[in-house]
Amino acid sequence: MRRNFTLEYWMDDDWYVGRLKEIPGVFSQGESLYELEENIKDAYILLNA
Repeated sequence: MRRNFTLEYWMDDDWYVGRLKEIPGVFSQGESLYELEENIKDAYILLNA
């Protein structure tokens, strides 16, 4: 089953930092928006493993 979440992100110096609004505790960062999205997916998977 595929779920959709809202990624809220902001810049902190040269890093994209973000969180999933619907899932407390899922935060990550990346040097690009693409990297942030991939890292957020990994964080979500690890939380639910």
